[in-house]
Amino acid sequence: MNIELAMLIGLAAGWLAAGLVADGLPGARTAGALRRRTGSLLALTLAGLLAMAAVGFAALISAGPTVADRLSLHLALPAMPAMVVALSAVPRLRRLWLAAGAFRAAPDTPVPPALRAGAAHPMIGFPLQVAGLVTLPAMVTATGLVALTGPAMIGMVLTGAVFVAVTIGVRHALRHSRLAERAVVVRPPASPRPSGLLHV
Repeated sequence: MNIELAMLIGLAAGWLAAGLVADGLPGARTAGALRRRTGSLLALTLAGLLAMAAVGFAALISAGPTVADRLSLHLALPAMPAMVVALSAVPRLRRLWLAAGAFRAAPDTPVPPALRAGAAHPMIGFPLQVAGLVTLPAMVTATGLVALTGPAMIGMVLTGAVFVAVTIGVRHALRHSRLAERAVVVRPPASPRPSGLLHV
């Protein structure tokens, strides 16, 4: 196995693992479990972003065609959802991790509905899972078994990627909407204040 393929497999595995953890994030039963899962997901996400940034930087400073140059070409498509991850998912995960940390003194506290809805926000799981899925065609190309270079093949891959991305996005949006509705607290009307002094 060449180093190019090994690195692509590692990146794809990391993004897919992050997508799986993100999918199970709203299922945490306690605040402590949510904080642990969020911390693990944040670490996986940052590792994937740093790896892709390192490949891009190495390609920029290399003088001739190197492994980094070939990897940067393979990662051109995954770079787009990775940017969304960096701009949207990472800040949300950090806020969620800090919010769950407010229950450090009572880690067995059930996850509040608002935190559960925040964990299911589409802009956390959606870009992570898309980043993992669009890394797979690059990995297939690097094996040399299938050449995804012809216009027809590229069109098929892009069509499939768009279909899968839309399906994932709709699923995340529906789940977030359902959990957000449960998080809405209906407050009873405030009772009027007594107009005079109370006599015992």
